Amino acid sequence: MASSIEKTGQPTPLALAMHVQQTPRRSRLVRTCLLLCAAILLSTLLPTPWNLLDTSLNSSQRPLALADPSEQWRDDIWPLREQTPWDISTDFPFPLSLEYDVTEGTWLRLDVHSKTGDIIFDMLGDIYCLPASAYSKGYLESESSSRAVPVLLGVPHDSDPHFSPEGDSIVFRSDAELGIENIWVKEWKGCAESDVRPIRSTNARLLDALQVKNEEETLLAQGIKETAERKRRRLLREGRLDAKRVTNETYRWVSDARFHPSGKKIVATKWYTSSRSLGAGEGWEYSVPDVNASVSVIKPGSGKRLVGRTLPVGWGPENYGDQQVGPEQFLWKDNDTLIYSKNVIDTNGAWTYSKDVHKGIYSIFSHNLTSKRTTTLVDAFPGGATRPELSRDGRTLAFVRRVRDKEALVLKDLETGTIRNVWHGLTYDLSVVSAPMGTYPSFAFTPEDDAIIIWAAGHIYHVPLGTNAAGERVLGGEPKVIRFTAHIEKRLAETRTAKTNIKAVETADTQRVYAFHELRVDESGEKAVFQAAGATYVQEVGEDVSPKRVPVLHPDAPYYSPAFVPGTHDLVIHARWSDVNFTAIELANVTSGEAYELTGLSLGRYYSPTLCACPGRNRQVALVKTGGDYLTGDVVATAGAGLYIGELTLPSKSDAKKAATIAVKNLRFISTEIDTDDLLRTQLRFFEGSKKLLVQEPRRAFVIDLSAGPNELGDLPHETLATGRMSEELVIPLPSSKSFKDKTPAAIVDFHHVYYVPSVEPEDAIWSKPANATKGLVRLSVDGGHSITWSGDGSKLFWFLGSWLHHVDVSKLSACAKAAEQDPTTFGIACTKTLPKYQEVVVEYPSDVKRLKKEAASFAAHKYGEEASKHADFFVIANATLVTMETGDLKSDVLRDAVIVTRNGEIEAIVGVHDAVIPYGATVLDVEGGFIVPGFIDVHAHWNGFDTMYPARSWEMETFLAYGVTTLHNPSADTVLAFAERFRTERGQLVGPRIFQTGTIIYGAGGAGYHQDIVDMDEARSALLRIKVEGGPSSFSYKNYNLPSRASRQRLLLAARNLSMLCVPEGGMNSDWDQTYIVDGMTTIEHALPIPVLYDDILTLYAASGTGSTPTHIVNYGGVMGEQYVWATEDIPGNSKLRRFGRHDILEGLSESTARPLNSYQVFNTSISTAKMVHKGLKAHIGAHGEPPLGVNYHAEMFFTKAGGLTNYEVLRAATADAALTLGIDDSVGSLTPGKLADFVVYPPGVDLLEGDISGTRDIRFVVRGGRVWDASTMTEVWPVTGRREPLPPLNAD
Repeated sequence: MASSIEKTGQPTPLALAMHVQQTPRRSRLVRTCLLLCAAILLSTLLPTPWNLLDTSLNSSQRPLALADPSEQWRDDIWPLREQTPWDISTDFPFPLSLEYDVTEGTWLRLDVHSKTGDIIFDMLGDIYCLPASAYSKGYLESESSSRAVPVLLGVPHDSDPHFSPEGDSIVFRSDAELGIENIWVKEWKGCAESDVRPIRSTNARLLDALQVKNEEETLLAQGIKETAERKRRRLLREGRLDAKRVTNETYRWVSDARFHPSGKKIVATKWYTSSRSLGAGEGWEYSVPDVNASVSVIKPGSGKRLVGRTLPVGWGPENYGDQQVGPEQFLWKDNDTLIYSKNVIDTNGAWTYSKDVHKGIYSIFSHNLTSKRTTTLVDAFPGGATRPELSRDGRTLAFVRRVRDKEALVLKDLETGTIRNVWHGLTYDLSVVSAPMGTYPSFAFTPEDDAIIIWAAGHIYHVPLGTNAAGERVLGGEPKVIRFTAHIEKRLAETRTAKTNIKAVETADTQRVYAFHELRVDESGEKAVFQAAGATYVQEVGEDVSPKRVPVLHPDAPYYSPAFVPGTHDLVIHARWSDVNFTAIELANVTSGEAYELTGLSLGRYYSPTLCACPGRNRQVALVKTGGDYLTGDVVATAGAGLYIGELTLPSKSDAKKAATIAVKNLRFISTEIDTDDLLRTQLRFFEGSKKLLVQEPRRAFVIDLSAGPNELGDLPHETLATGRMSEELVIPLPSSKSFKDKTPAAIVDFHHVYYVPSVEPEDAIWSKPANATKGLVRLSVDGGHSITWSGDGSKLFWFLGSWLHHVDVSKLSACAKAAEQDPTTFGIACTKTLPKYQEVVVEYPSDVKRLKKEAASFAAHKYGEEASKHADFFVIANATLVTMETGDLKSDVLRDAVIVTRNGEIEAIVGVHDAVIPYGATVLDVEGGFIVPGFIDVHAHWNGFDTMYPARSWEMETFLAYGVTTLHNPSADTVLAFAERFRTERGQLVGPRIFQTGTIIYGAGGAGYHQDIVDMDEARSALLRIKVEGGPSSFSYKNYNLPSRASRQRLLLAARNLSMLCVPEGGMNSDWDQTYIVDGMTTIEHALPIPVLYDDILTLYAASGTGSTPTHIVNYGGVMGEQYVWATEDIPGNSKLRRFGRHDILEGLSESTARPLNSYQVFNTSISTAKMVHKGLKAHIGAHGEPPLGVNYHAEMFFTKAGGLTNYEVLRAATADAALTLGIDDSVGSLTPGKLADFVVYPPGVDLLEGDISGTRDIRFVVRGGRVWDASTMTEVWPVTGRREPLPPLNAD
């Protein structure tokens, strides 16, 4: 649920493009309005594509424009590359085992045998059977417990079991082999004969396989390749030796298969992702292979679509893949009629969060495959209608719905239409979330239709049915629990952990920049200039020399957007930022050290200043002005965005002795097609003197003819020279007057790699998808790259990857053309990888600790005299109550009347008040008995400012710090820009917490610039290396974001071991995937499991596994989000502290105007489940998801965490020590321990953190980060520079 991708209403680079047709002509207005009204009604009610013609026509008879859009849509883009061979059971080690017994389970999907009445159900990715005797009258009355018979076990995650009509086979969902969930079938011979862990058995082969089970599992864990015989034995003891595939999906996944009455085919839900990773369902038909056949070959992607997705009005077939909502939960009503359920509230093509379950979300439909007619069986209002199941005689439809504060089992008689709520004892359904695991677990009627067997509240229930005088089924008695005991047997991987010594980095006198961007190169390719975390540098290419900082007029100000001045050897033009005065442009001589400021620009935000290669000193200058933005505000200097052209005169040698200014004259606005919202990846260059301007945007390179006169609309001619289909960056060499109209060479960054094409037409959009790639495409990067740019003469192409500057002489690439042509997957990288040259760029800056030492010495000398400077870096807090979090024991961790001593950014000592010896020159602060706790760690924090193109001070960072958050971990940011923000913070350009992040997510869905397939170990290694090199020592985590293939996820985990990286995956509302994350040993799960109320099966597994939990109650699944509770119960817009730091417009939008019943807030059930697991050993963390209001929501997250049953101390531990342990930074932060970084939060006397209201955590007096102290109410520095607070940009109009 990363804010940059998933959550609607947040800024997103993957926003769904809503392509709406143009408004019809006025003369057709009335008719069009009537048609649109009818269309809207139809598209809402009908789950199949609406058609204004006779729906009995088949697709061949329908006009093309009104045909089913799915028939005109091709699912041929994603994935980019197919998976290479992998077996999730044998290619990934599972050295640990966990066994325990349970008498309850979570979300048990089940079916009942049509003849014997046996129950088959899934639990924790395994499948079990209960004999019909388990719910015999005697068993139910005696409350006896039956043994749950395991029939499918092992590493694969198995679920959704269903019997064939005759009961001689079962179908089930499994991620066996490649890790994509497919449907499988196996013969069924009854519970006893299917038992893979029999107490007594005559199956000698199974007994032999079980006898060597431990030995063979150890061999697999040690990486010893499995022999054919060992594989046979493993499959036998897992219960899948005779299982056969029904489907063969390698990217999409399939669930919830139901047999056709003939038993020869099934219908199942096939899930499609779009640019969002939420699945939209469709009904697909698959043939079932003979379970007794020796060989069964299923073609990848085979099957037949029966029911597709409905499109909103105005959408055409080209938008079909963007639809995020579709039908699901299919079953057969008869030979050619389907029943299913569908979300009917999200009708605009986008799935939305936090819908109102009481009004209803899902409806139930029937669809006849012959007539193509669809009928609404049960409407969504009120309370919804979901998880349909049919009685064996076909008369009674059972489903679930919300009724006030209860969840009801509902029966509808399909003959009379009567609807009855027969039992209100169910668990709340999950229709409010995207639920590929089912909005409610499947259930079934008994063979005689005299009862329903259904899961609820952790148990399987027998709900007796009777009939009334009209023959309608009614409740026949009291529902009773079918008691069982199941033995859980799981193989587990080791949890991915890693230690990172951040203290060594943070306390050194100097730190390094690893993430560079805004790369430009001079004409000959001998020098490169770039931004390095708010400063600009020049690097000599190919020379073993350190880069030189570009001379500036204001050394402490941030600089950005540099470029060389063509036709000169030593001039650089770049921009300087001021949070008060905005952009100033400077011209610098890197040889002489002189710098000049350009005058004549109005107040504003400017980017990409560029000079022409004109003869002499008189030059044209081009630069782009933008409006307001997220970080610098939208209230000052927002008008006049676009391209500006002016004139200036370059300085002469004699000008060095004069005023350091250069006048820009005749500055004028030019109307262009430049996208001012994406300038970070846009380059401008003049050519043909100042006649033409080349604009290189991420997916289009075009020329603006500045010398031509404007047309009748005032626009200059624009001509496109090259385009990219999905490229993140696109650059071409400067055209000459001769080559202007010819094909052009081009380079792109496409899906994280650098590519070159020697010749391309403008209409031939460059693309790197295998089998569809642009002709002549050559891959240049081994592991990836960014910030591509050409030398001025077009002979060399440059790019960065971390601190490594690469360049290649393009004339040498022709030698690899044939290799690239013969390599349709990696485009000749085996040949080209030796051609680029590279060098490490080392840029260092003074650390905050070094600055603190200097400033402390100055403070002490001013206050006490020079003799005090020896101990000036001591800061002492006396008379404090410390909660150290050192031991995990409350009594041991609380120290009263304590003194904490900091020095050089670290905790020097902790002593009793009577034992303290204060050195002369130290600064002492008496906190009057107030509590001090370690600085808070936000394990799941998102924010947006890092991708703002201007290096402004961050109101986001100051807000986080003002609320005591001293360490941030962002599990979804930008690999380059967010690390650059970290380095700017450490450099002193920002005030804020320590920043750590995962880089750009490793994304499974179809987002250009985000999607990664991870089809082999090479790709896994490169994906992680791209993150690691941009952050250097501060990069230690990555995020798997809903990768559909478990094989891909396992490859990343293996690669992470060698790079000492953690995996913090997106929970993503898929409970089945979440359970595999735990089993496979991922470091955490980000977000709560989508099922709020968990039972012993999952509670024990999760807590014992070693995987941590960041539940993010603020954006909780299963109901109304926690943030809406905050909005409803607090005056957020009127919060004076928030208004002091942040944007008022954001605060104004944070009020909940609609009252919700408390039972709508499943956040409290999630909190109860989390607390239970913490008490079993789980490490939970506090993560507020970056939801506004920043800071306040972090403390609200602590409130929600406490609500489930934790003590204040346990909540504080989650916010500090446990978070640090999970992130592997506990040697540096997380507790008040001498030798650790001096990050802590100081409270005023009277705030009782341990026994008082947990909301007291926000009443902070001082916040200390690396020994530097601020007043938390104003963020005015207290020490060492008393009274300092730099201005923020003007964010607000009041």
